[in-house]
Amino acid sequence: MDSTLIEIRTGGRETVVDLTREIAEFLRASGAGDGLLHVWVPHATAGLAVIETGAGSDTDLLAALRDLLPADDRWTHRHGSPGHGRDHVLPAFLPPSLSVPVLAGVPALGTWQSVCLVDTNGDNPVRQVRLSFLRG
Repeated sequence: MDSTLIEIRTGGRETVVDLTREIAEFLRASGAGDGLLHVWVPHATAGLAVIETGAGSDTDLLAALRDLLPADDRWTHRHGSPGHGRDHVLPAFLPPSLSVPVLAGVPALGTWQSVCLVDTNGDNPVRQVRLSFLRG
């Protein structure tokens, strides 16, 4: 299995970061053929999504998360910035891992699909994402 840990700078704000370019570079560097790509976020306050980006869906996702998980004082988990408890609930809705089939070294994503890191936690401006490729 090939594996690497990449660093993503989120800037300490809510964001959706498209990882598709980094994934393609990793697969190319590992000489991937057919197999399975596993993406893992080793953080308790971030998740992953397969979503269209650049046409407003990423902004809509953050707006929906603000509606679903408001950054207010309702949360029992209270350390960090105000409303930080919601960030610890996020991975229950957007899991910290996902797998994508890889065919001939290319992720088998749909036309408009991108693999994205979703981070609502402004307290941590730098994230790590582990990419692992298991050959088929």
